[in-house]
Amino acid sequence: MPNAETVRRQRAIGGALGVAVLAFGLFYHFFPQALHVQPTQNAARVPARGQPAVMGFDQRPQAAPQAQVSEIDAGPPIMLAPAAVIASRRREKTEDIELPAQKTPDSAELTALLDRGDKALAGDRLVGGKDSAAALFMEALKDKADSQRALNGMNEVRARLAAEIEQDIALGDADAARESLVALKALPSSATDAGPLQQKLAVLDKVRPMLGKAAAQLQEGRASQPRGDSALDTYRDVLELDPQNAVAEQGIANVQRTVLDKALAAVAQNDFAAADAALAEAAAIAPESQGLQDTRGRIEGMRRQNAAAMLAQARSALDAGNIELAQQLAANAQKISPDLAGIDDFNERVTNARLYASYKPGQVFADRFVDSTGQGPPMVVIPTGRFLMGSPDGEKGHDPNEAPVHEVVVDKGFAMARSAISIGQFRDFVRASGYVPESQSKGGGSVYDEQSGGLRDDASVTWQDDYAGKPGQDRLPVINVSWNDAKAYTDWLSKRTGKTYRLPSEAEFEYALRAGSTSRYWWGDDAPSSKLENLTGGNDRSGSGRRWSNAFSGYKDGYWGPAPTMSFSANPFGLYDMGGNVSEWVADCWHDNYIRAPRTAAAWVNPGCTRRVIRGGSWGSAPEMVRSAYRQGAPADLRNARVGFRVVREL
Repeated sequence: MPNAETVRRQRAIGGALGVAVLAFGLFYHFFPQALHVQPTQNAARVPARGQPAVMGFDQRPQAAPQAQVSEIDAGPPIMLAPAAVIASRRREKTEDIELPAQKTPDSAELTALLDRGDKALAGDRLVGGKDSAAALFMEALKDKADSQRALNGMNEVRARLAAEIEQDIALGDADAARESLVALKALPSSATDAGPLQQKLAVLDKVRPMLGKAAAQLQEGRASQPRGDSALDTYRDVLELDPQNAVAEQGIANVQRTVLDKALAAVAQNDFAAADAALAEAAAIAPESQGLQDTRGRIEGMRRQNAAAMLAQARSALDAGNIELAQQLAANAQKISPDLAGIDDFNERVTNARLYASYKPGQVFADRFVDSTGQGPPMVVIPTGRFLMGSPDGEKGHDPNEAPVHEVVVDKGFAMARSAISIGQFRDFVRASGYVPESQSKGGGSVYDEQSGGLRDDASVTWQDDYAGKPGQDRLPVINVSWNDAKAYTDWLSKRTGKTYRLPSEAEFEYALRAGSTSRYWWGDDAPSSKLENLTGGNDRSGSGRRWSNAFSGYKDGYWGPAPTMSFSANPFGLYDMGGNVSEWVADCWHDNYIRAPRTAAAWVNPGCTRRVIRGGSWGSAPEMVRSAYRQGAPADLRNARVGFRVVREL
């Protein structure tokens, strides 16, 4: 009889062999081509007990037509370790049974009989004849009931036979399991093993028809639908009876695979809604499966790729000016992938395209001339919005022509020149166009008289001069230009750039001047605390030491007369000199109040009107005349040392 060390070595070798066989079986099943075997060729099952092989789970006639669907079609064959290995593992999990002490050694005849039993055991001839291991060990025990070698041999026969029965049950071979169970029951001390196996066989008898039904439902396309009559429902019923049934578990995995294939097919048709529905259905089947996670990742990648390609098409449509198509494509892309990268930037571009001709609010640009070198004045994009135009009765300095206060909606973006047009810019216009400004064609304008401290008419002064009638520097704002001169400049600029330039409307000017504020001035209700505009400051002095009689107390900007454009701070919209430096012409005709005034930012124009509106304060305006709501009317041919203009470009 082998000693304990030998038995342990045999068990270790058997376990390693079983693992190797199991690994080979799995590799053979899933990668048969690597062994030059066709997937449809199933190896015949080796007879386990020296008896004729029984047609079972692993072996089917190849040529015979399939008479009925078998449960084996529900999933791949289950490859198990040899019965000897399984039996060894079963013994490792159970407590060793202490054998009775052997009183005398085995005789030579008994030893020869036991050698034959070991040989039959090694050949896997467990039962079924006088030369089987069971028969030989039984004969030995009759001669010597305390032979430990015979008792160990019989224990090994029972263990292997029980393992083979478990294997047959797992493979669904009820006939072979039933036959082996009869043989097991015939062995002494087999009740402990036979009882549980009998129960498992009874469960197999119940679930085997159900597995066949599930296989048929799979073939008929009823993998998960309709509910209550699908392969999924049947497999779940099997697991209710047999929670460890590997065929049912594999069948459920196959059902989920079928549903996941539906999801992939839907993605191939760009039907991501159907793909999401299929993924949800698959998640309800087995939420933690690796197949679900892999497919979900693949679909998400395809989703993002598809959405990104569609968003690229939307960008191309937007670049081509087709905003409607661009929005439609972007909406479809976002529907496919709600968190698509770049969608927020694209939506902002669409908004800018609709409102600002693809510019952004606050963006500064200058249009180049289309027919020669040069460019227009720097422009800043003004955002859309709404504001209350005019001043309430209680505002200090309020004039009735600033009422009634009314809401104006600026629903279309526009660009406004960052500063008033300069002498240099106006000179370029005169030289290029040959236009004769009215200060020259009609003669003169006004100049500041240091002796009197006020303005006086001067027939010799022109747009080329500064406020005192001396030649002006190019950076100074142009003055002594009429409304007609300003309109001529905008017409010329439109022709040179191919864009639409014009004078701002009165509503646009006040909206841009306020820049979101509701106070008397764009910076607040009182004198500025720092140099923000060129205003009448209480601390300013003229060349001869004159002071302003009505000025911002304590304020000093260092200029008596216009300052070069953009010498001070910009308001929140990025515009310079809106409240000071020079007052400016706007497009509107003069009206004594805002009754029936437009509620849009359009200019309020009456055909043939001769008086136009001047907005904004100047270097010589009293504080009440610098208020954001202040307005005054003047003849369109007025030339004045305090009045210039700036332009607007439509987007």
